[in-house]
Amino acid sequence: MIFFTHLKGLFEKNKHYAKNDILSGITVALALIPEAIAFAFVAGVSPILSLQTAVIIGFVAAIFTGRPGMISSSTAAIAIVMAPLIAQYGLEYLFATVVLIGIIQMLMGIFKLGKYATIIPHSVVLGFLNGLAIVIFLAQWAQFKVDETVVINGVETVQKVWLPFMDMAIMMLFVLLTMAIIHYLPKLTKAIPSSLAAIVTVTIISVLLSKYGIYDLITVQDFAGMEVKGGFPQFHIPQFAISLETLKIIFPYAIVASLVGLTEATLTLRVIDEMTDTKGKINKEYLAQGFANLVNGFFGGMGGDAMIGQSIVNIKSGGRTRLSALVAASALLIFIMFVSPLINSIPLASLVGLMFIVVISTFKWESLKYGGKVPKEDLLIIAVVSVVTIFSNLATAVILGVVLSTVMFAWKKGKTLFVNTQFDDKGAKIYKINGLIFFGSVINFKALFEPNDDPKNIIIDLKYANVMDYSAIEAINSIAEKYRVLGKTVTLTRMGDNCKILLKNAERITSIKMDENYDPTKKVEI
Repeated sequence: MIFFTHLKGLFEKNKHYAKNDILSGITVALALIPEAIAFAFVAGVSPILSLQTAVIIGFVAAIFTGRPGMISSSTAAIAIVMAPLIAQYGLEYLFATVVLIGIIQMLMGIFKLGKYATIIPHSVVLGFLNGLAIVIFLAQWAQFKVDETVVINGVETVQKVWLPFMDMAIMMLFVLLTMAIIHYLPKLTKAIPSSLAAIVTVTIISVLLSKYGIYDLITVQDFAGMEVKGGFPQFHIPQFAISLETLKIIFPYAIVASLVGLTEATLTLRVIDEMTDTKGKINKEYLAQGFANLVNGFFGGMGGDAMIGQSIVNIKSGGRTRLSALVAASALLIFIMFVSPLINSIPLASLVGLMFIVVISTFKWESLKYGGKVPKEDLLIIAVVSVVTIFSNLATAVILGVVLSTVMFAWKKGKTLFVNTQFDDKGAKIYKINGLIFFGSVINFKALFEPNDDPKNIIIDLKYANVMDYSAIEAINSIAEKYRVLGKTVTLTRMGDNCKILLKNAERITSIKMDENYDPTKKVEI
């Protein structure tokens, strides 16, 4: 009862969005169908299993989401990770792995690990979006091919070939018509989402042309290779041997899939934040994604996560609240249960046109104009992440991008370390350090000193320096040790709070002398 009261309150609060949310949710549900079918083929499972996964993941994640407007479903990223597991161990191990994915993701949300998502630089996000746009674009061309049986060395083989010229031309016209309607209809009216209008219009025209033999219509049913139909997802406890050996098998897949899924959720959340000028709750979204996968595992699903492409479609179609995602999941369930003949009749051309619009909106065209206007390091990161996204996967691309950004930052900051040398009234030489002392700058830091030529007493003034890590402490200790061997003393003064903490923690393994009361103002400059 409390749950329904909560839903009623949410509806009252956001009822001015209701019409667009409902219509955009229906649009997303239609666009999810061919994608979910395609992901099933990637994973090696039946299309209905992927479609039912999209329903469960989408519905549960929408209820508990930390980012209203986000669409979650079965995805290519999870399908790719799970394919080897399914091929070797079967569906029951898949379901168990999905349950474990849910538990891992929920724990990451509970322990608020979403804060580390802020380390993903903007250049990495740009590279990912550009790469994703290209991946989506290239994937659409498979819809322009059909199976053809050919005989090679006396053996019949089925291979993909391009459509005949006339069919190809007509299909391209429908793709362009879909894109034109989506682009220009909002300039005339925003009463209905342009994406939905485009799919309905092109479907009607395509069916009529096919009926009179003018066009050999390629539909969702043709793409799936079977009629898409099914019932309500059934509760199912995974059947597998509970043992340490089983855990050894499924745990690596669960970890990789968890990180891939949360990476996609993080980037999707950031993109929607920018598109709507609002801010989602990343840790709450981690919990939502985890709980959705947990439930999905007990309903015989293949696992899923946030879909950046469909989330963009939803936002651009007017979806703003969790109602749009709830409608998308509910509509998809209704479609596969009751109106599968209509689903089977949707022309792929309309969905390809829709995805081409997504490509145009996803690709960050302004990044092509960044040459000479942003640091070369950022341009390199954008390019590397884009290429890796295309030829590998999202998780690898983002991790590589973050590592590359970190290395470049460390290299750049490591070079910006300066020193002023002075002598105090007692003849001690003062090294006044300015900059960051950390693992990336310790070599430059050590090069600042002249142990052989310096007087007996050395003061290292750290008022304008930031000592960041243990590598910095080790470097300071190494310098002090060099002077000690020469019979000279090194004293640190005016350390920051972070430096004091690091020194205190490392006092048993260092021999650094400190004097917080030393006054370096009494000096004679060199």
